[in-house]
Amino acid sequence: QVQLVESGGGLVQAGGSLRLSCAASGSIFSIDAMGWYRQAPGKQRELVATVISGGRTNYADSVKGRFTISRDNAKNTFYLQMNSLKPEDTAVYYCNLGQWGIPYWGQGTQVTVSS
Repeated sequence: QVQLVESGGGLVQAGGSLRLSCAASGSIFSIDAMGWYRQAPGKQRELVATVISGGRTNYADSVKGRFTISRDNAKNTFYLQMNSLKPEDTAVYYCNLGQWGIPYWGQGTQVTVSS
């Protein structure tokens, strides 16, 4: 089993920044990919950013140039740096880790951007 614990959410004004962290623990052997997803009220969960084992990153068009995903392999932790936040970025953000085809999810952290 793999456990993911998120931190770093909160309330910020438009144009501000936040950094989300996701600490992974448990039976970690070979990570396929790590990523961040978000779900706004009344909407489906959507991909925000991912990084695969080789280091290649992928971003949703809506966050390109503003968000950066990164990982610290030594700490089994990955991050989402969010800059120039907009009210439409308001959502619950979930971290995700894939290992051997099995997805694991964090509990979610609320990000609220006020206008």
